[in-house]
Amino acid sequence: MSETARKVGDHDIIEKGARLGMVMSGILHLVIAWIALKVAWGFGGGSDSADKSGALDTVAGGATGPVLLWLTVVGFVLLAIWQASEAVVGRHGGEASDRAKAAGKAAMYVFFAYSAYAVTKGATSSDEQKTDEATAGLMSSPGGRVLVGLVALAILAAAAYHVWKGWTKGFLEELRTHPAPWAVNAGRAGYLAKGVALGVVGILFGSAALSSRAADAGGIDAALKELRDQPFGPYLLTVVALGIAAYGVYSFVKARLAKL
Repeated sequence: MSETARKVGDHDIIEKGARLGMVMSGILHLVIAWIALKVAWGFGGGSDSADKSGALDTVAGGATGPVLLWLTVVGFVLLAIWQASEAVVGRHGGEASDRAKAAGKAAMYVFFAYSAYAVTKGATSSDEQKTDEATAGLMSSPGGRVLVGLVALAILAAAAYHVWKGWTKGFLEELRTHPAPWAVNAGRAGYLAKGVALGVVGILFGSAALSSRAADAGGIDAALKELRDQPFGPYLLTVVALGIAAYGVYSFVKARLAKL
């Protein structure tokens, strides 16, 4: 099985597809950053969801929307296959934790690919709606508040990991060569911004666990709007939006230089 996974991961189509997935991820992050700026300052309506679903809807509305959506589907599917091969082979970090992260990313990209495919079929269900439904399902199960609390802790751990990765420039270990300083700075800003956004998501889930109200939980869109509603919120959200845009730019660099 390991040898089969290695051959799959090394296949030229899989590698090129994984890099395409990174490019499409960069585009979606740039769109999310643009929506976040609109949310911060209320121009252009400012009502779009500043998350993956909002970014996919925005892409779908453009002249090249169908083409970009199908590129997203293909790129994320192949990126998921590559991550799955990494989970089995464990070439870039053979420890169990590295394999588990690769498996988790594979599942995440499968979900992203399905979400993009659903948009091509006219689906409109938002990430926030899905988050509320999933949280309500957890809350209604035995020990639901504890389960939601554990989700909150997991998200906060992911947030801390993003901040650590950005602060220490640990993301450079994923690249074949050291990129230009501007690319390093973009990566640092991007990971720090995503860490802040995830941190707020974790706090929202923690609030839902304490209050027993599933509606108190929320995804990235709810987190960014929570930032907007704080003192000096529009300025704070603008900084985070620029950081998310920086991550989008770094994604293009990663697509070219990532170890595959």
